[in-house]
Amino acid sequence: MATRDTKSYWQRYRSIPIVYRIGAAFVLGSVVGLIVGEPVTVLEPLGDIFVRLLSMIVVPIVIFTLLMGIRRISPSTLGRVGGQVIGLYAVMSAIAVVIGLAAANLVNPGTGLTLTEDVEFEPADTPDFLEVIVGIVPENPIGAMAEGDVLATIFFVIVFGLALLLLEEETEDETIRSGVESIFDIVEAGTEALFKIVWGIMEYGVIGVFALMAAVFGQAGIDALVPFALLIGTLLGAILVHIGVVYLGGLIIGLTRQSPVAFLVGSKDAIVTALSIRSSSGTLPVTMANADDNLRINEGVYGFSLPLGATINMDGTAMYQGVVAVFAANLVGVQLTLVEQVTVVLIAVLASIGAGGVPGTGLIMLTLVLTQLGLPLEVVGFVAGVDPILDRLRTMTNVTGDLAVTTVVAHWNDAIDFDSGSWVDPTRGLEIGESVPGGD
Repeated sequence: MATRDTKSYWQRYRSIPIVYRIGAAFVLGSVVGLIVGEPVTVLEPLGDIFVRLLSMIVVPIVIFTLLMGIRRISPSTLGRVGGQVIGLYAVMSAIAVVIGLAAANLVNPGTGLTLTEDVEFEPADTPDFLEVIVGIVPENPIGAMAEGDVLATIFFVIVFGLALLLLEEETEDETIRSGVESIFDIVEAGTEALFKIVWGIMEYGVIGVFALMAAVFGQAGIDALVPFALLIGTLLGAILVHIGVVYLGGLIIGLTRQSPVAFLVGSKDAIVTALSIRSSSGTLPVTMANADDNLRINEGVYGFSLPLGATINMDGTAMYQGVVAVFAANLVGVQLTLVEQVTVVLIAVLASIGAGGVPGTGLIMLTLVLTQLGLPLEVVGFVAGVDPILDRLRTMTNVTGDLAVTTVVAHWNDAIDFDSGSWVDPTRGLEIGESVPGGD
């Protein structure tokens, strides 16, 4: 009977989404730290294990997920429309992370909060910009992977992945083509195995986040609440600027000369769904329905751009990297140089190619950024507790960006009807959920 009850409790515990369990651990750990005080720092090693587990998967995640992301981009699709879509996605992501960095430098979230005393941080010598650019090309790719050099690893994996795609398309030797497909099949299996590892790490993350937050609040006290509120507020402010100025002002008004209100009304189902389920891929059926029914975009454009965007367009996530990088630097009392901030931009844009299919995308990409900058990974555990809030904001931004870019590319290629749909009648926007094919 006791065994059956234990199993029942465990099943009910597992039925709660992991992000909510981590959020609860964040709150409980903070409360325990405030109540118990300094003695609770004895739990810190449990948090250290969580940090080491995250560090363990950095390089494998880069290799496998990037190769899987590249596999989705067939060279035959990289014509005019493909080049426009991918180019705009890359530019939007770069702008997003720059806005995030600017907002974070203005607000300085994390100031006044310090990591626990056991964390050691020795900032590396800051290279100049040319050294960073040259350093992207590794002399020894295996050495770069072993040393955790994220930018160099990303560069090699992208080059290798594109070479495999070109080889598969151009070769007439069936043995070689079969070999390339086998490599990608192995990578796909490896990626799925990594997903299992990531979920296992996140399961343990409930304990790790509880321990980290208990230690932080046990040492810093109630003063630690303000930096977390500033972190959420900074990201929200940066997202509103990005959507309002870049998407609506720059893309919709500037490039298509259309009403931003009509665009928002035509996109609202996808935007609200993204806020609700926190998944660009999960929102994709709604996003495509909005593009077709409301925004009147030709399927030949949105059929390519939206699935690709759900994978590689991570504007909200890229912006999050910039904000949290400054937050992390403030926690250890250092200031990111201009070169280091440019490095954040490069990592965020390049890593977004394969990050879309990873559970906990934002946290995984954050691990890459902090590793490259030499900042303490304990920050990942700190922000994991508020990640359910931040993740909704990131996903909403990603999906809005997918539709805005798709609208512009469709306009450039005469593949959109601005004389119908929400463009001429914004009130025609369907009620939330009506455009979801099939429903639940």
